[in-house]
Amino acid sequence: MNATAPHGASSPVRSVIRKVEAIPLRIPFARAFTMAAHNQPTREAVEVVVVRLTSEDGLVGIGETQAWRRQGSGESLASLVSKIREYVAPALEGQSSFDIAALLAEVDGRLAGNLYVQAAVGDALYDLTARALGRPVFDVLGGRCRSEVQVGLALGITGDGPRMIDAAQAVYDRGYRHIRVKIGLDPAKDIECVAALRTHFGDRVTLRADANGGLDYGGALRLLAKLEAYDLDIVEQPLPMWDLDGMAALARAVRMPLSADEAVTDARSLVEIARRGAARVIQTKSAKNGGIHSIRHLWHLADTLGIGIFPGNHPSTSINVAAVAHLAAAWPGSLLVGDFQTGADDMLGDDIVTTPVRVAGGKVHVPEGPGLGVTLDPDKVAKYRVDLR
Repeated sequence: MNATAPHGASSPVRSVIRKVEAIPLRIPFARAFTMAAHNQPTREAVEVVVVRLTSEDGLVGIGETQAWRRQGSGESLASLVSKIREYVAPALEGQSSFDIAALLAEVDGRLAGNLYVQAAVGDALYDLTARALGRPVFDVLGGRCRSEVQVGLALGITGDGPRMIDAAQAVYDRGYRHIRVKIGLDPAKDIECVAALRTHFGDRVTLRADANGGLDYGGALRLLAKLEAYDLDIVEQPLPMWDLDGMAALARAVRMPLSADEAVTDARSLVEIARRGAARVIQTKSAKNGGIHSIRHLWHLADTLGIGIFPGNHPSTSINVAAVAHLAAAWPGSLLVGDFQTGADDMLGDDIVTTPVRVAGGKVHVPEGPGLGVTLDPDKVAKYRVDLR
């Protein structure tokens, strides 16, 4: 890619990558986190790897991924860092960050479709390229269509209706109007909590549910049939990621739309979901789906297939939040109200950037840039860095 230099300079901008770093971090949750699936341990922290690219001109681009260790990912901090150092760094060093498609194709060839690695690498390439141009990432993606993105929030598992109402009211008071609750561990409690929320809020909020793939077909059918009375907007991944036939049968049996999260990874998985009628909505997440470059393709494909798009994330710092915000800002089509900001806004006990992405009134305000518009805080990086030696 031969780009024109900013500010009228005569020489082309190449943004040659001099150094590739993988920074492992362990960032505490604001409160312990439990998923809505059996046999999942309570988590006290999220493990993050930041890819930092430095150009010969001294510019820095950053991207984030997580060692999430859930359906679709068995990565650890050590495995992510090892792959970035051994396979990604040789592919990128000495190359122009503008060659995003070619570089990610090279990384894909070396790492056999490892989307968790590609997410951080690709987002860092976009960040560095946009910084070299002196522009926000959304300009590199085609220009801004929106400057803020409405978002919802997912509630943690509380165990009873009154506590759930208290938590939901606090979320409502902060400006959120789309609330997602976890289901699947105790059907009776699930019904109690959803009923209590609907009675408390009436039609003032949009309610969703998320089972994290933790139900079997019979249990999901019984539970969803009872939840239909409470007007849920979406039920996310009620069955395991591999059970697309079950998802399709469930989608035919209930009126509420099903969303695929763990079941959608790349374009092939999305086509298979659409072919079977397994979901009417997909949730994308930066790490799970390969970052800006891959997710943009998924959104175009979903839009073509008539499938709704729910922008999401694993719990993540402002780096991932900014990446999804820029992607959404440059997206000309419709988006469902997702909750991609939950890590930086609600779940994490701290952030690792100097100025976190601003979330107010249930909206993410897209950083103006340059690049992703966020910069690593060296003190926070030092505080949460993990020694893998």
